[in-house]
Amino acid sequence: MKLVGIVGSVAEQSYNKLLMRFIAEHFSNLVDVEVLDITDVPMFNQSNDQSNSPTIQYLNRKIMAADGVIIATPEHNHTIPAALKSVIEWLSCNLHPFADKPVMIVGASYHNQGSSRAQLNLRQILESPGVNAITMPGNEFLLANVKEAFNDEGNLKDERTVEFLRTTLTKFLDFVQVINKLNGRADNPGAAEDMWSTGKCDTTIDGVDMKAEDWVEQAAAKVNAVAGKTYVKLDRGILTVDQLNWFLNSMPIELTYADENNQFIYYNRMGEDPKAMLAPRRPGQVGDPLADVHPTRALKGAANVVNQLRTGKTDLVKMSVPGNGPTRHWMHYYKAMHDEAGNYRGINEWVVDLWPIVKYYLETTGQKLIPDPDNQVSAVTGASSAGPVITTVPGPSAAKVDDTSGASATEQPAEVVAPKVPAVDSTSGASES
Repeated sequence: MKLVGIVGSVAEQSYNKLLMRFIAEHFSNLVDVEVLDITDVPMFNQSNDQSNSPTIQYLNRKIMAADGVIIATPEHNHTIPAALKSVIEWLSCNLHPFADKPVMIVGASYHNQGSSRAQLNLRQILESPGVNAITMPGNEFLLANVKEAFNDEGNLKDERTVEFLRTTLTKFLDFVQVINKLNGRADNPGAAEDMWSTGKCDTTIDGVDMKAEDWVEQAAAKVNAVAGKTYVKLDRGILTVDQLNWFLNSMPIELTYADENNQFIYYNRMGEDPKAMLAPRRPGQVGDPLADVHPTRALKGAANVVNQLRTGKTDLVKMSVPGNGPTRHWMHYYKAMHDEAGNYRGINEWVVDLWPIVKYYLETTGQKLIPDPDNQVSAVTGASSAGPVITTVPGPSAAKVDDTSGASATEQPAEVVAPKVPAVDSTSGASES
């Protein structure tokens, strides 16, 4: 289970930050808690909408992808701090990531009441129209006299307090499961994904119908996109747009780019007959939301893949395609892309047939494939079976010497076991599981 923690204070030295860090570290065996930073969130101003700014979108995505939220609030004049109020304002105006999201409130204060009035204030805000969070009832955690509560290592001193916090957190985890099951999100992290691309990111091109067959041409005109012999400075090179197209279209793999808003915005091999592609694409699909480039049966699996990459549960998803056989082994790879600051910026998908590579390797090393009698995994489908697993063993010509280096090409036997993976839709490459 994945939770995010929000601390209502932007002070450098904050006991509520200390409390949230303690929860994340001390109870890491119970749950994964990622503490979000709200320091750079601007003061809410509806006349200067910054909903699509990287700072606000970062919080929006993290909260949407999480199973639940823990908020630690100080008490300022009987209410929550202005910084926390501003965060919730941004996330309840045009964006609504808290909607139906389970939330647990904790708080620490210098005095005996342990931020009780601020917690009551926060509960009222979270349950208001536009926010619509589902706040855990009862089991309030109010840490009083906070200056004496922590030791020099940042740990709570009192074991009874730690145990009560553990009990409260455990109940919240049960609460999260119940609420997410009622909302249809249990065991389906992809439910948090907007596969119809109804939101925006800072690279979204406004004013063009995503589903237009000529989206590329319309979008290019809208932003005055460069083309032809115009030079583009890259991280480590300068190429014209023509050179970029030649370079990408000549890749021996099929490439697809889906942005952070789940919009399909690029694929290479523009001149390729879709029927001849491993993952068929056609020009008119570019610009569509991901929901429209996957069959309905594959959409749930595709959303789960996207969510795993967006939330950092994994950085790479690998899937073999059903129907692989002795002369083909098609693979789909989905790699999360990030900007210089580490923010998620979309997915690089590439599709490749591994068999020509394996075949060349066998021919040049003099090895062959034989069944593995101890096999537990199908080499073709990746599913557990009694079928053969690919094992390489030296063949008759394995002692052949490389003409260039003079080194022997003889190699030790290497076992290659296909991992168990979800079934993949043969058209889109999205998992159906």
